[in-house]
Amino acid sequence: MTTSLIGLTPAELKSALIAAGVPEKAAPMRTRQLWNWVYVHGTRDFSAMTNLAKDFRALLEQNFTLPRPEVVTEQISADGTRKWLLRAGGQEFETVYIPEPDRGTLCVSSQVGCTLTCRFCHTGTQKLVRNLTPGEIVGQVMAARDSLGDWPSTGENRRVTNVVMMGMGEPLYNFDNVKQALSIVSDGDALAFSKRRITLSTSGVVPMIKKAGEEIGSALAISLHAVRDEIRDVLVPLNKKYPIAELLEACRTYPGVSNARRITFEYVMLKGVNDSLADARELVQIIKGIPAKVNLLPFNAWPGSPYECSDWAQIEKFAEVVNRAGYASPVRTPRGRDIMAACGQLKSESLKARASDRYAELASAHVGK
Repeated sequence: MTTSLIGLTPAELKSALIAAGVPEKAAPMRTRQLWNWVYVHGTRDFSAMTNLAKDFRALLEQNFTLPRPEVVTEQISADGTRKWLLRAGGQEFETVYIPEPDRGTLCVSSQVGCTLTCRFCHTGTQKLVRNLTPGEIVGQVMAARDSLGDWPSTGENRRVTNVVMMGMGEPLYNFDNVKQALSIVSDGDALAFSKRRITLSTSGVVPMIKKAGEEIGSALAISLHAVRDEIRDVLVPLNKKYPIAELLEACRTYPGVSNARRITFEYVMLKGVNDSLADARELVQIIKGIPAKVNLLPFNAWPGSPYECSDWAQIEKFAEVVNRAGYASPVRTPRGRDIMAACGQLKSESLKARASDRYAELASAHVGK
């Protein structure tokens, strides 16, 4: 039985090599060599590691693998956004690449499905299947780089420059695996993303926020979406456990937060629900004193969604109130809507297909009556 090396820490990799028969004295050097081939060059085949001795390569072939998640489908939007439906361990999940003039952002999933049930989010309608492993999280970055021809990781003009843990799932409910994966993503001798270019998004798992700042050290984004508990209780049911005041206190004390390292508040614009100018004024009051910016997200509809997007003129007025209070308030241009790759639209394609089949069967049965 072979073992996957993707997602192992350097210490775990060294131990695996020793267990496979590499002399203990040689293991540190072999670990460094392998680490470079796997994560800097993205090498998928041990035989291509030409500076390694043939007998060592043979040992690697016999004992280990370097798998990526399988690419089930790749869709490319009219705006250049790419969405991959990936499969690993028998389950499917999605990863999205968003190219922009000054950067390329990869939106990575942490779970298959989601344990939360946020009312405006399509992923939230899919029950949690399982946590993704460190190898499956890191593997999403590697699969994207494979598809985009984006190796070596230390090269200039890389297409993927930013990683955001904003795909399927709640990252702080898969803390250990996310932490291990992001240690590889941020390792200058591995996938080589600066921690300033890695953002972890949470719906507000308050007890884990400080721990994330201390042990992961990435930028932080909060899925806020409402300024009063009675509304957020509906939009983000986790709020019943960790209400807004507790969440904002965790933001105020997030390790390393400063004007140079602001917290991002994500705020989806829902017509007649949370988009009044009174909401905007209350928003700037409740985040007062927190170095922050506010991303305003036009709602991305999905079949059966219970909300409508706010009118564009209303979004602009809302943004103006926030901006006048001294907070950057960019309105995020929806990307990849035509391939269901926009914020809040991710859901395993196979589950959507099965749901669609069931709906067709029901409709057919109804017509036959």
